[in-house]
Amino acid sequence: MAISTSAELRALAFNCSLKPPGQPSSTAAMLGHVRDALATHGVACEIVSATGFNILPGVRSDEGSGDEWPELRAKVVSSDIIVIGSPIWIGQPSSVAKRVLERMDAFLSEADESGRMPSYGRVGAAAVVGNEDGAHHVGAEIYQALNDLGFSLAANALTYWVGEARTSGEYRQLHPVPDSTTDATRMMVRNAVHLARLLKNAPYPPKLART
Repeated sequence: MAISTSAELRALAFNCSLKPPGQPSSTAAMLGHVRDALATHGVACEIVSATGFNILPGVRSDEGSGDEWPELRAKVVSSDIIVIGSPIWIGQPSSVAKRVLERMDAFLSEADESGRMPSYGRVGAAAVVGNEDGAHHVGAEIYQALNDLGFSLAANALTYWVGEARTSGEYRQLHPVPDSTTDATRMMVRNAVHLARLLKNAPYPPKLART
């Protein structure tokens, strides 16, 4: 089967910095570079600052009055690639990243007319920044969560930068960004776009009925 490379794709990136929207952050800088890399493949990417929304705690798609997650959920299910951007805090993904992932837990009990989770056919990836060791651990936590929630992971689905421990240097202050990180970002994006196009052409099979 010939794979179309012209299928229009959409990407959504969650900026899970603890900082409020509009305040400079290294996570925002990293996701800006991810967006630029996606653009070279003809993929439009929207970056959402998660702290700009009232995402209530819970594991349902709508937690009631005041919950702004349903708006974000609609963006997720209309996108082909989802990137979770997180700083490293206490060696872990940020609490904001965990909140975003927790809310997508609802996908486990939701299905389309073919019995597939809303996340099926969507590609997940992670972008991590910090001044502590732990990028691989944070990436692993995000990977596992995305996989559990029904997202597909392409090869090398992580880009990251970790600065020297106990210093004030930040990713957003780097000019230029190290080649190793730039290369990782480009590879992550290239593979994610490739997988997303494959899944557009060949969706996962429907759930088999119990007999």
